[in-house]
Amino acid sequence: MRLLQSLSRGLETLTYMTGQPGPVRLTDVAEALDIDKSNAAHLLKTLVAMDYAVQDDSRRYSPSARLAGAARSEHTLEEIVAVKEAWRGALEALVAETGECAHMAVLVGTRVWYIDKVDSPLPLKVDHPIGALSPLHCTALGKAFLAFGAARLPDDLPAFTPRTMTTRRALSDEMERTRARGYAVDDEEFAPGIRCVARPIYDDAGAMVAAIGVSGPSVRVTDARLHELGRTVAAAGTGALTRKDAS
Repeated sequence: MRLLQSLSRGLETLTYMTGQPGPVRLTDVAEALDIDKSNAAHLLKTLVAMDYAVQDDSRRYSPSARLAGAARSEHTLEEIVAVKEAWRGALEALVAETGECAHMAVLVGTRVWYIDKVDSPLPLKVDHPIGALSPLHCTALGKAFLAFGAARLPDDLPAFTPRTMTTRRALSDEMERTRARGYAVDDEEFAPGIRCVARPIYDDAGAMVAAIGVSGPSVRVTDARLHELGRTVAAAGTGALTRKDAS
């Protein structure tokens, strides 16, 4: 059987990186694969461009959260409870800062399941009850799992509003934008008049375990404020034990 050398080299690079205790240098990859630095650089740049690897400020490389999350898609009840407890303060802080409702959800099959919330103090607010289930393709929390976790798009992509993305191509493009900015957006795609933003929460191994987000009525969450809230959510949760920055 004829093998594609570039693909084989790419997989060898990923295998090598995942077996190391920390980020690796370009020269480490070149030596491990017995290739010159130029070829190693091309391999690593390709893996970074395809979101299978990341490069840090010291120009070292490591597997991305996408790759780590693909290796593990389920968490125990104890782990979920621990994350819920660790991030409760972040939800409260988000509500205090934004005035909007904050939610946490985990992945259950092809939907997200709301496991915690902190209500907005304002009379007009968004309420997703704890225990509610929502689709992946048109909610900010669901899109966070699609962009940063192990979730995969279901075959059925129904339209809930005129803004709902219902093609795999449109959603694939949206996932690229989501990963680039570090947070997911629901721009009245699940319910008219409601806008949401969300970010991933990772476990210590780099696998996505939950998502947190902020939701508000579009009369307050304007186009400009939507991304302001997104940046606020992306920066939320400093100090949580299971935190690993998405941005």
